[in-house]
Amino acid sequence: MKMVKSTLAALTAAAVFGLAGTAHAGPTLDAVKKKGFVQCGISDGLPGFSYAEAGGAYKGLDVDVCRAVAAAVFGDATKVRYSPLTAKERFTALQSGEIDMLSRNTTWTSSRDGGMGMNFAGVNYYDGVGFLVNKELGVSGAKELDGATICIQAGTTTELNVSDYFRANGLKYTPITYDRSDESAKSLEAGRCDVLTSDQSQLYAQRIKLAQPDQYVVLPEVISKEPLGPAVRRGDEDWFAIVKWSLFAMIGAEELGVTSANVEQMAKETKNPDVARLLGAEGSFGNDLKLPKDWAVQIVKQVGNYGESFERNVGQGSELKIKRGLNAQWNNGGILYAPPVR
Repeated sequence: MKMVKSTLAALTAAAVFGLAGTAHAGPTLDAVKKKGFVQCGISDGLPGFSYAEAGGAYKGLDVDVCRAVAAAVFGDATKVRYSPLTAKERFTALQSGEIDMLSRNTTWTSSRDGGMGMNFAGVNYYDGVGFLVNKELGVSGAKELDGATICIQAGTTTELNVSDYFRANGLKYTPITYDRSDESAKSLEAGRCDVLTSDQSQLYAQRIKLAQPDQYVVLPEVISKEPLGPAVRRGDEDWFAIVKWSLFAMIGAEELGVTSANVEQMAKETKNPDVARLLGAEGSFGNDLKLPKDWAVQIVKQVGNYGESFERNVGQGSELKIKRGLNAQWNNGGILYAPPVR
């Protein structure tokens, strides 16, 4: 009996191994490879996150996630086409298959994760809703905004967050909604509303677009948790894993000291097992993701690690000059964290 059980166990293991060994890529990866590019949904113009420069090239923290996926799949971070989307358009575009992935300052919530046919692939920016006001309004805190007229972008989590905050604090306000973030910022500038509310990162980005940015200030209160990250359609686990681990590769590389400048050298010479596994010098972890052995090398070489992307797009090397805060590595005062490659 023991021999029979052992034989059955061995046959079962062999069958499972065989199935795993012959597994095919999911439909999204197949389609992406066939057309030769990743179609990525981004914002309709948000400095630091996704915006077009004068020459037409797209830049930003969210754009870099798109580029990282292209680098992992094709070994070429330029093989991306972008679909600028409003907050209202973004989910329909993903659900309908118009885009392969969404990387558009989108908050991860239970209803979006569980009820809208999508999976969030991680967090690339920890944010929270805040308030931007003209200094002439003479307020220094959010609880002084009783009776204010507030500009809000439609189709965002901000609408409910602001409603909850004002109700909880016994305050009244009049909302004015706009489909596009630029429209709401222009309304603040024109005096049609007293306050512009959105994720704080977006407020800093909109502030620098105003004719007199120094005339406006972001109030200190953060009234919500807004974990922003890329999302994919539910039902294709292979593609979900690729987008997720492309982001994790950028985060993990920063923690391990792997940069765009040293990644190729470290791939050849590292004695650190964690670095060796991430960069494909040890093991065959790319195979698990249906990716080439050097997938993470290409991401870091062409796009950079997370810290490099943060600093040039929204940090001290950018106009926004946002401090790392929660978006620092877990071992450096923040909560940014990537699972290990092993």
